[in-house]
Amino acid sequence: MNTNLNYPEIISWLKTKGQELYGNHFKIHEEDYPIIYKLIAYFLKDEQVCFQFGINLNKGILLSGPIGCGKTSLMNLMKYLTPAEFKFSVKPCRDISFEFIQDGYQVIHKYSKGQLYKSEPKIYCFDDLGLENNLKYYGNECNVMAEILLSRYDLFVSHRIQTHITTNLSASEIESLYGNRVRSRIREMVNLIAFNNVTKDKRA
Repeated sequence: MNTNLNYPEIISWLKTKGQELYGNHFKIHEEDYPIIYKLIAYFLKDEQVCFQFGINLNKGILLSGPIGCGKTSLMNLMKYLTPAEFKFSVKPCRDISFEFIQDGYQVIHKYSKGQLYKSEPKIYCFDDLGLENNLKYYGNECNVMAEILLSRYDLFVSHRIQTHITTNLSASEIESLYGNRVRSRIREMVNLIAFNNVTKDKRA
């Protein structure tokens, strides 16, 4: 890997930061290095390595893998590597659904175009896509995340604002939960970085 960045040193720093955030039991497993190298290259904008991995720096990241493989903690760590103009917030999809029950359709606006009356779209990582359920607001059922992702696609096309996602769903499961239109737009918006399906549950 021909690059100016010292990847082993960055991984060592991430391990220390992870222990600071999650406790001394936090580890970065060697079998996950290929995933972590790609994430580091993307978030530190290492064009050369991203080119080698076929990663498009204009798109977001979809990090997929089995439950407990470490997707959320890795994305939380990547926030500390990301240059200021690409900083993002990690937001669990389940929490967004609960916000929708309380606040209704303005929640869709909040996570796409920004707060009502102010246009200030931000970069988000929607964590655990698929864990939320279709929820009702005054009797109307709404697939909240599908609506948000369609709006985020419009932002991506018009303003190149990125969206990141973590999920344990396969592409066909995404299509079945959110529809072909959402699946197609996600494909256009993100780079897929996937853990092996047999990656062990690190919480065990």
